[in-house]
Amino acid sequence: MSYSPSAAATPAAHASAAAPLEVTYRKIAWRLIPFLVFLFVLAWIDRVNVGFAKLQMLQDLQFSEAVYGLGAGIFFIGYFIFEVPSNLLLEKIGARKTLARITILWGLASMAMAYVTTPTSFYVLRFLLGIFEAGFFPGVVLYLTYWFPAQRRARVNGLFMTSFAIAGAVGGPIAGLIMSGMEGVGHLANWQWLFILEGIPSILAGFAVLAWLPEKPANAKWLSEAEKNAVTQVLAAENSAPGKHFSFKDACTNYRVWICAAVYFCVVSGNATIAFWAPSIIKEIGVKGNLQIGLISAIPFVAGTLAMIWNGFHSDKTGERRLHSAIATLIACIGLVATGMTLGNATLALCSLTLAAIGILAAFPVFWSIPGAFLAGTAAAGGIALINSIGNLAGFVAPYMIGALKTSTGSLSSGLYFVAALELLASFLVVVFIRKS
Repeated sequence: MSYSPSAAATPAAHASAAAPLEVTYRKIAWRLIPFLVFLFVLAWIDRVNVGFAKLQMLQDLQFSEAVYGLGAGIFFIGYFIFEVPSNLLLEKIGARKTLARITILWGLASMAMAYVTTPTSFYVLRFLLGIFEAGFFPGVVLYLTYWFPAQRRARVNGLFMTSFAIAGAVGGPIAGLIMSGMEGVGHLANWQWLFILEGIPSILAGFAVLAWLPEKPANAKWLSEAEKNAVTQVLAAENSAPGKHFSFKDACTNYRVWICAAVYFCVVSGNATIAFWAPSIIKEIGVKGNLQIGLISAIPFVAGTLAMIWNGFHSDKTGERRLHSAIATLIACIGLVATGMTLGNATLALCSLTLAAIGILAAFPVFWSIPGAFLAGTAAAGGIALINSIGNLAGFVAPYMIGALKTSTGSLSSGLYFVAALELLASFLVVVFIRKS
């Protein structure tokens, strides 16, 4: 007998029906999440490895901090323009083709970064990288709504979004190892080898997407017919509930979508800061050597990984979203301010940067459970992409502002205070405008 949400007339019957469904969701999570995490780790590494290349590339090419800040951030302009079309296309042609196309193209663009010679070529390739990666993150968030109901999404999102932190934890040491080990090899600089060697796995992974990911539960050969029916019925019942918005027009005219976009802009500003500037911050506090910088830069991301998982699970357990998001961004604000104030003390600055990473990363999984509570269908595809694309403009604003402020003031502190103010604004917006749940 297939599972129906309304079939359990007694607590005992409900428990007996829920038990096999729990096993099914666990099976789905183990099958999908590790591979999706692996893909995003590759995407994130190829997006932010410019932060490690910067340690040598700026000197070799005679780029200023402002040129770097603009190049690092212009990625998000291309990302912004193409993200909504990419997610709407995913809804039409499917996740496998969309995610494979995205992964292969960003790998090629990353490898091409090795041949940057001028600010213009730097800007163009970063812009193209943004275009090619556009749609991956919101595409995965949308893809997971095809498998998991709303009450499970904070923990599932948290597991997937550990990829942010895992990428930061492994990306730093790998980048440091490549730049240390490939110095003087062949006719290329160490930062050129960094782009090439970290782009190749993405291209190969794009082809693996086609072989590994099923479109929806009905296409999963590793689920039984009863399991497929149970998952499909739960999602169908949830999507037919009153209050859901289904069209892209519904998403665009819903004020909650725009509030979520503003909140996400503030959250992403912090994430972009630690992603693109952590190596520079760690270098500024006195750490020497590319490998050492890479290893130490992993510390904030390891702590952020644990915070992200815990916050997602605790939010699902309690059913509370607002305070879990608002407190996380408040912690991020405090950590960024403290980092700016303690740059002269290596230990305190690293502890403060770690606190900022804990707050920033812990906000992500809970935040992304909020839009799914009122969006479904095409509205979810377009709305999630719209929130993510607008929010990710902070990935342009934050690195550029930090670079410009450092160029004008000679210190990273003022830029960190600017981003801290945005994290504080996120807490305010969530508490005031997001409904209690």
